[in-house]
Formats: sequence, structure tokens, C-alpha cells
Amino acid sequence: MTYRCFNVEIANHIAHIQLNRGAELNTMVPEFWTELPTIVRDIDDNARARVIVISSTGKHFSAGMDLAVFTGGGSAGTSAARSQQERGRVRASLRLSVLDIQKSFNVLEEARMPVLVAIQGGCVGGGVDLASACDCRYTTEDAFFVIQEINIGMTADVGTFPRLCNLMPTGMVRELAYSGRRLPARKAMELGFVNEIFPNQQAMLGHVMGIAKDIAEKSPLAVYGSKVMINYARDHSVADGLDYIATWQAGMYFPETDMMEAFKAKSEKRPGKFDELLPVRRRGG
Repeated sequence: MTYRCFNVEIANHIAHIQLNRGAELNTMVPEFWTELPTIVRDIDDNARARVIVISSTGKHFSAGMDLAVFTGGGSAGTSAARSQQERGRVRASLRLSVLDIQKSFNVLEEARMPVLVAIQGGCVGGGVDLASACDCRYTTEDAFFVIQEINIGMTADVGTFPRLCNLMPTGMVRELAYSGRRLPARKAMELGFVNEIFPNQQAMLGHVMGIAKDIAEKSPLAVYGSKVMINYARDHSVADGLDYIATWQAGMYFPETDMMEAFKAKSEKRPGKFDELLPVRRRGG
């Protein structure tokens, strides 16, 4: 399938989703917000890969949300027709529109497989929302992050704050949110937001694909369980997390299958041969 904003390649259990509008700074035009969740859901629901890598093209990873998203006739609260309607109902509709846009990045967090993102140059506005929804972040030395929304007179609303506050010290999140200043890659790594920094995009992608290969060689069910538990632990107490992992293991853990294969593969010095996750059948899908 052909997309306006992305190229997609799947090989060796690794799905590579690449933003492909480098000449336009990979701004997030209206199609972006429907194409990304469509791509990720297809990979996830049909178990087409065991890990997802997101990268970009051009000088910058993404300049963020395109102006067309704000000014398009379909945006809640912007069309002439809506301006004639009762204000409370218009704003209620706007809230649903924001929630709908949030879902475009929620799919990264909800996907059963890990999502790794490789960032070069500027990662601005919506780019920060995207990056914060991924499992691991890697950058080039020239990369930087900007919570751009404050610079255009609005509050970031697509996922930056709920996620960033769990990924770096709150004081720094506040500084970036209030000032709109750049966060350089080196500082982002010091704060724990970025996993590793590389001299150029080629070196970065080589490393990230290596990590993706390591993940793809593990039991997809065990990796899925690990992602679920990490996300759950982030949002719950230690006691809740311990209780949930006990319940998960009681239902999902069968030593005679994946564990035995892992031991056998290790003794034979070969990659394990694991079954894929089952496809997800959604109502109406």
C-alpha cells in the first residue's frame, strides 16, 4: 500500500516505518494522523513483525503538526458553520477531536511489540509527542527537541505531558514546556529521555536495527508481556504491579514451549524458533 507520509518495509520480523517527506520537514499533515495508526494497527493486529523501528528522512525528524491540521475545514471549532453553532457543543466536539488525534500516537504505546525511534535533527511539537510514545529513543548528535506548542500560544495536548513526566525530571519538563527552548540530544540523554547518541544517521540506524534484531530473536509473547508490565508499572503502585505480573504469568506462561525452546536454542548456539503472536480480530474489522 502507498502512503503520502510514510514508507513501510517489513523484513526479518522487523517493521521499518519511515517518514518520507524530508523536503517538507516531515510536517504532520492531515493524512499523517490517519496513516500512522493504520500502519501500526495493521502490523500489530496481523502480527506482521516482532518489533517496529520508526525513522525519518531529510535534515530534521519532524517539524511537528502542519498548519493545515489547525485550519482545515474539518477541524472542530474552525469552520464557518461551526462558528454559528452553540459554543458549548462546539467545544465538546473539539475535545473529541483532540482525543481522536491522541489515538494516532496511543497506538505506539498499545502495540504488542516494542517501538524504537531513531531521530535526526529537529524533533519539534508533535514529533516530541511521537517520540515520547515509543519504547526507546535514539538520536544523532545534532538532534534536539522542542515543545513547540508554547511558542505558538497553545498548550501541548497530544501526549507530551502525560508521558514526558514519566520519562524525565518534572522540573525540566516544566522548563521546556514554559519556555519553548531546545533540549539538545546530549542533555536529553543525561535526563534519561534518550538511550544513546550517534555521530550520524547511518550509525544510528545501524545500531537501532541491531537492537531490533536482538528483540526479534526473542519470544514474541515474552516481549509482549514485558512491554505490558513496564507500562502497567509506570501507572500503578509496586503492589499493583506485582499482583498483575502474577496474574499474567498464571495465564500466559508455559515453560514447556518458549522457555524450553530458548534453552535448546542457546545450547545449540542458534536463534530460537518461536511462534508468532496470534492476529487480533477486532469488531467491525
